[in-house]
Amino acid sequence: MSFLPQEVIRKKRDSGTLSAVEIAEFVSGLTQGSVSEGQAAALAMAIFFNGMSREEAVALTCAMRDSGDVLTWPDVDRPVVDKHSTGGVGDNVSLMLAPIAAACGLAVPMISGRGLGHTGGTLDKMEAIPGYSTSPTNDVFRRVVREAGCAIIGQTGNLAPADKRLYGIRDVTATVESIPLITASILSKKLAAGLSALVLDVKSGNGAFMDSNERAQKLARSLVDVANGAGMRTTAVLTDMNEPLASSAGNAVEVANAVRFLTGEKRDNRLSEVTLTLAADMIVSGGLAPDRSAGFAMASGALDSGKAAEIFERMVAILGGPQDFIGNYSSHLEEASLVADFVADRDGWVGGYDTRGIGMTVVALGGGRRMPEDKVDPAVGITGFSPVGTPVSKGDPLCQIHGRDESQLEEARRRLQTAITISDEPVRSGPVILETVS
Repeated sequence: MSFLPQEVIRKKRDSGTLSAVEIAEFVSGLTQGSVSEGQAAALAMAIFFNGMSREEAVALTCAMRDSGDVLTWPDVDRPVVDKHSTGGVGDNVSLMLAPIAAACGLAVPMISGRGLGHTGGTLDKMEAIPGYSTSPTNDVFRRVVREAGCAIIGQTGNLAPADKRLYGIRDVTATVESIPLITASILSKKLAAGLSALVLDVKSGNGAFMDSNERAQKLARSLVDVANGAGMRTTAVLTDMNEPLASSAGNAVEVANAVRFLTGEKRDNRLSEVTLTLAADMIVSGGLAPDRSAGFAMASGALDSGKAAEIFERMVAILGGPQDFIGNYSSHLEEASLVADFVADRDGWVGGYDTRGIGMTVVALGGGRRMPEDKVDPAVGITGFSPVGTPVSKGDPLCQIHGRDESQLEEARRRLQTAITISDEPVRSGPVILETVS
C-alpha cells in the first residue's frame, strides 16, 4: 500500500496514535521531498494540539536520527558527552561550557541550532566570529573534536536532515512550543552525534518556551524519558529564565561576554552558576567525577587555570576563525555603529524583566529572524543588564542598545519601556538552579 501523508495527518488530527512505521514513512518523505512543507506544518500543528505518547516520541526521535548519518567516535579516547539548552535570552552557556568540559577530559561534539522565536541561537553567535565555519564536513568535525576536545557546529550536511527541515517550519508556524516536537528535535541531533551521555538545560520562566515550572518539568521528563528510551544516558537541570542569563543579549555582544568569562575579566554570577553546574553534571555523566561537587571543582579549576580559554581559541582557529581571537576579540567582532543608554525614569530597584520582550527587542534590532530566510545582524544587541534587585536612580543606565540607525534605537527604547520594570520596594532575584531530573 502506498504511503499517503494526509492520512497520517488526519489520524493525528483526530487524536489517534501513530505507529512507528507511519512516523518513519512521514519522516522519510520529509527528508526526500515527497512530503511538502504544508503537510509537515499540518502534522506539526496536529501534534501541537494532540501531543504524542512516549512511544510515538521515541519513534519520531529515532526516525529523525536515522534520516541521515549517525556518527561514531572510534578514534576518540575520551567520554563523548554534550549539553543542550531549550533556549533562552542571554544564554551563551555553550560557548564557555564546551571548552570547560573539554579541559576536564571530555570530548564535546556540540551540534547546535539557530535562534528560534525570541531565543538566541548558538550558531548565530559563533558566526559572529569572522571566518568561523559552523558547517564543516564530518571529517573536519571529527578532527576538531580530536585536536581541540570540542567543536561547536551546526548540523553537518547529512546529520538529522529531517530535523533541519522541520526546525525551520516550526519557527514560522507557531509550533515551536510542542513538547514532543522539541523533544524529537533536540534528541535526534544528539543521538546522531553518537553521544554516550547528555545533560540538558531546561529553561523555565517568562523568557523560556516553557513559561511555567510545571511545563518545564513536563518537558524535562519527556526529554529524559525519551533519550533513555532511545539508549542515551541523560539527565536534566531546570534553570530560571525570568531574567536574561548573561548581562548581554545579541550575537557578537554575547561572544564578547563569553570571552570575558573565559579569561576571568567578567563573570555574571547567574551565568557562572549555570555553566559550572552543567559542566559538573557532564563530568559526572562521563564518569570523570563521583558527584556534582567534585565535578564543579574540576570545572572551576579548568576555567580559572585558563585552559578552557586556550581550548576555545584552538577550536575557533581550526574552524577558520582568527588565530588570536581570545586576546584580540574586540578587533575581530563587528560593532554596531550606534550605542545608546536606556535609562531609568525614576529611582527604585530593578524589579523584573519581561525576558521574552528582551529577546524580541533583539529580533527587532535585526539580531534574530522574522522569516527563515532573514539574515542575522551580528553586531546589534543589548548589553549592561543588571540583576533583579539592583538599586537604580533616575537617569542611571539600565542597559545599552547597540543598533544601526536611530529608528532601530527608538523602536528598542519603546519595547524596553515595558520589558524592564522598576520597583518602588527592594526585591530579590530568585534562584537560578531550580531542580534536577534524572
